[in-house]
Amino acid sequence: MSEVMEEGRTATAADTRHFDVVVVGGGLGGLYALHRLRGLGLSVRVFEAGSGVGGTWFWNRYPGARCDVESMEYSYGFSDPLQQEWHWPERYGTQPEILRYINHVADRFDLRRDIQLNTRVVSAVFDPAAGQWTLGTEQGEMVTARFCVMASGNLSTPRVPDFKGLESFQGKWYHTGLWPHEGVDFSGLRVGVIGTGSSGVQMIPHIAAQADHLTVFQRTANFSLPARNAPLDPEKERRHKQEYEDRRRAALDTPFGIAGHPAPTQGALQVTEAERQSAYERKWAEGGSISFLYSYTDLLVNQEANDTASEFVRQKIRSIVRNPATAEILAPKDHPIGTKRLCLDTNYYETYNRNNVSLVDVKSDPIQEIAATGLRTRDGTFGPFDAIVFATGFDAMTGALREIDVRVEGGPALAEQWEAGPRTYLGLMVSGFPNMFVVTGPGSPSVKTQMILAIEQHTDWIADCLTYMRDHGYERIEASRPAQDAWVEHVNQVADSTLYPLANSWYVGANIPGKPRVFMPYVGGFAGYKRRCDSVAANGYEGFVLSR
Repeated sequence: MSEVMEEGRTATAADTRHFDVVVVGGGLGGLYALHRLRGLGLSVRVFEAGSGVGGTWFWNRYPGARCDVESMEYSYGFSDPLQQEWHWPERYGTQPEILRYINHVADRFDLRRDIQLNTRVVSAVFDPAAGQWTLGTEQGEMVTARFCVMASGNLSTPRVPDFKGLESFQGKWYHTGLWPHEGVDFSGLRVGVIGTGSSGVQMIPHIAAQADHLTVFQRTANFSLPARNAPLDPEKERRHKQEYEDRRRAALDTPFGIAGHPAPTQGALQVTEAERQSAYERKWAEGGSISFLYSYTDLLVNQEANDTASEFVRQKIRSIVRNPATAEILAPKDHPIGTKRLCLDTNYYETYNRNNVSLVDVKSDPIQEIAATGLRTRDGTFGPFDAIVFATGFDAMTGALREIDVRVEGGPALAEQWEAGPRTYLGLMVSGFPNMFVVTGPGSPSVKTQMILAIEQHTDWIADCLTYMRDHGYERIEASRPAQDAWVEHVNQVADSTLYPLANSWYVGANIPGKPRVFMPYVGGFAGYKRRCDSVAANGYEGFVLSR
């Protein structure tokens, strides 16, 4: 492969830089792709739009930002010395701590020399005759590469609602995914927060503790469970590190890519109500989302079973929030628990007992426009506000890719081909786009699993594929249309066999006006998905077309 690529370099314009692989994105996916592919002897260049590495954890600096997967699990597993030497201070990593970890990885493995920061890729065009990609940046720079790896992330395109009148607001406004690096002090301010998803749930208690008054505007109530965060017990950390190899291996055989949670053996309706309540109470006291969803085998596939868990959490909300009307607004009733990403919180529901916090249900009274000093709903006016915070999420899973003009020379853009929803083969490649891989793309478990494990599995598969191509003299690989169609059908069938499609979640793009409602992640479980990927590779990359 290297010889072929060296020949390609000599044939291109002298003012264009050439690489074996260009990686788009310098987050957790891009960093591991660089490390892994550089280890194959390939020349690799990473382009990152931000002024630092870290992706999601670089941009999302809002108060209270924290991972909802335990820190001992949410870390790279490719290097035992790395996982042994790093110390996580708490059960769940904070954004600053995770960003420190990512920067440590970049330094420890000498990755920065192949990363170009402050560089947003705006186009990627494949030339079939030359068999290479040409990528253009916002600054007008052009580079070519035989292969392109899109590690642009699943939650990397913040969605600022196009509310009428936003430009007229005289205070300051912020989005959780575009937070100022210097931080924001809300002390003594009158603040409005729009959105009560994961970011809102984490942020609201922190802003409430500072603000003179906080008004929360909720469109959709979300289920949130207590995180039970605490300093990491030194003995638990020592034992975990001692068992890391076995734990990482065991995680590969789980639905969510996280070991340590015994798989349930009974359905919720197979036990008595007293037994269910006792089990849910234990899980509530333990904290965490995976453990709760692991209470019974049928919580995500049987509505009646799910109702038992949903009502348990609703009753918890009613017992915590003192104002009954507020509690009912906060208690979700429009989707089964777990069909949207479960939030984890510290004192979220308790925050609504504060005298300086009020809740507005904008599902029944929608926001009409932003005004100079506040906002107007259909039935009233709220404010004045010194600041408004949008916790309105992202154009998830497809937004970052659709923002880039990705196409084969003379053909339609990827965004056009995905107008009716994203279509991939295994979430790894898109038919019609040769030599372009996607890390944790739509159609893969990605956001429904431990994200770093999913990143490593995808990247290792890509690295093994490139090695296979080199060893067998192949220069081009592309997903076949029939294989892609069959995979999309399978992804949809699996989703339809569960309760997931009953929720208007960002899994189906429901938070983006006009976005087609297609269930994007694969919910058949990480273990089964990995077995499928391994089988495809073992059968000579079944479903892919390889050529010289």
